[in-house]
Amino acid sequence: MKSEYDLANMKSRPNPYARQLKQQVTLPLSLDVIKFFETKAQAQGISYQELINLYLQDCVISQRDLSFRSL
Repeated sequence: MKSEYDLANMKSRPNPYARQLKQQVTLPLSLDVIKFFETKAQAQGISYQELINLYLQDCVISQRDLSFRSL
C-alpha cells in the first residue's frame, strides 16, 4: 500500500449514519405468521423479514394502537 494511503494516523469520528442502522433481534414467531408474511412478500418480490419490518415501521409512523383477540 502506498504511504499516502496509510490510515494508521487517521483520527476516528462518529458514524453519521448510525441512526439509520438496524439492530438484529431474535423473535419467535408462529409458523402461520411466517407463512402469511412469506406469501405476501413473494407477491411483492421482497423478503418476508423486510415486509415484517415495513409493517412494523408503518405501525410506528401511524401510532397504531394494538388490539388483541383471544385465540
